Amino acid sequence: MDEAMLKRIESDPNFIKLVQERSSLGWTLSIIMLIIYYGFIALVAFAPSLIAVKIAGSITIGIVLGAAIILISIALTGVYVMRANTDYDELTAAIVAKAKGAK
Repeated sequence: MDEAMLKRIESDPNFIKLVQERSSLGWTLSIIMLIIYYGFIALVAFAPSLIAVKIAGSITIGIVLGAAIILISIALTGVYVMRANTDYDELTAAIVAKAKGAK
């Protein structure tokens, strides 16, 4: 890839939109996950008696919350993959087509 093609791609409105949207979504999902994770850690540190409450048998609120965190992280990954496979793939294809056509 030569320098001129790289400059054309970087100035392409589709590329700029792709970078902004991916960055925005990535940061948003990361912040959501960090809030959930550190919220759980805060509960462990500051309210251990709350998460130790037994729900059924030896299953506690802490175990349920831990499993929920894992499921939420999987769901957030799914959200990113869905966006990547739809919006981002379309933008990437448009960028590649424009770059190949401008040779």
